[in-house]
Amino acid sequence: MFYFVRTPWWLKKLYPSALWQLPVTEKIIYLSFDDGPHPLITPFVLDELKKYDARASFFCIGKNVMKYPDIYQRILEDGHATGNHSFDHLNGWKTKDAPYLLNISSAKRYIDSNLFRPPYGRIKRSQQKALSAPEYGLKTIMWSVLSGDFDESITPGQCCMNVIKNTKSGAIVVFHDSDKANERMRYSLPVVLKYFIERGYRFEKIQLK
Repeated sequence: MFYFVRTPWWLKKLYPSALWQLPVTEKIIYLSFDDGPHPLITPFVLDELKKYDARASFFCIGKNVMKYPDIYQRILEDGHATGNHSFDHLNGWKTKDAPYLLNISSAKRYIDSNLFRPPYGRIKRSQQKALSAPEYGLKTIMWSVLSGDFDESITPGQCCMNVIKNTKSGAIVVFHDSDKANERMRYSLPVVLKYFIERGYRFEKIQLK
């Protein structure tokens, strides 16, 4: 499986209006979690974040929010941000614009947020332009560091080092609160939190006006 752990500059140029990292002068990191909420894994993530008074952003699947509204509500009550990740993890490159936008609208009924992350990071420019219009009012959030927790060919330790070696201030880091990523994320998250907190960093949620 090929993917960039640290997003190269030229890839960011393909979607210049998307947010890839945040311009900060302090030691701040932005953790994000895709594909939840999950009835068992998301509470684990929330418990670990709470231990370090850390905030994060959860890009949720609409159908999962519909199934587990109590978990979604806990994310909000714990002070984290949520974002739209489509209703059922739709790949924008393989989907025509009209059904893609309808899918996002379906998720929007359950996820009150102006943040959007395209599943797989795959979205056509026409789709992104439509979602940024007032009708949707969504800002596309990408990432600067991909943990690789979804990659079953790497060890939990390798996943952890992907984050530690490539993360710096302002980075948006992607983990997943999903079954596939669980083993690697569950090992990495506590280590990453402890490592950066001990070095004077703090973890914030993504907030855009």
